[in-house]
Amino acid sequence: MAGKRDTLELQIKHELYQKSFETLPNNFSKSLGETSAKLVEQVVKDPYWFDFVEIEEEAHERDIEQQMVSNITKVLLEMGKGFAFVGQQYHISLNEKDYYIDLLFYHIILKRYVVVELKNQKFQPEFVGKLNFYINVVDRQLKNHDDNPSIGLLLCRDKDSFEVEYALQGIEKPIGVSQFNVTELQLNNIKSQLPTVTELEQHLNSL
Repeated sequence: MAGKRDTLELQIKHELYQKSFETLPNNFSKSLGETSAKLVEQVVKDPYWFDFVEIEEEAHERDIEQQMVSNITKVLLEMGKGFAFVGQQYHISLNEKDYYIDLLFYHIILKRYVVVELKNQKFQPEFVGKLNFYINVVDRQLKNHDDNPSIGLLLCRDKDSFEVEYALQGIEKPIGVSQFNVTELQLNNIKSQLPTVTELEQHLNSL
């Protein structure tokens, strides 16, 4: 019964999110101009629902990334039309130092790289600086002369839109901040419903 209830709650939650998509907090207008900003806003959203990713409460970002890559077709369907997957932990270097972008996409229609930073926690202002750095490097090292400027997409588990607005002020590179949702496994509840070793032994002895 508990399993059916959990499934129903997930379905209801998913439907509510699908109906509540809105423009994610961003600085696109200031960094790209009104026309380009509107085009970019049409291909990104808030929130994203990766319900095929199943994690425990203390999961690391790399665990989520790995499941996303293993289900990349579903990720691309959720991201929307035009997204192409470039790589996970995409290696870039600067002055003999190595850096790794969580997820790198390219939008074929917009002709832009989309640099994704994944955080399994609530938004923190310092996340913006790191993503801004990655976008700068991608524009210098990967962007071709006929590509449009890259954009950054920061995916967090939760955010305060006012905090995001202040964090993006003064940032020249185009960045949007969106919430992402996954299926959270309640392992403690599952374990509590399982019989103990003693209970199993008593049951076997009674047969």
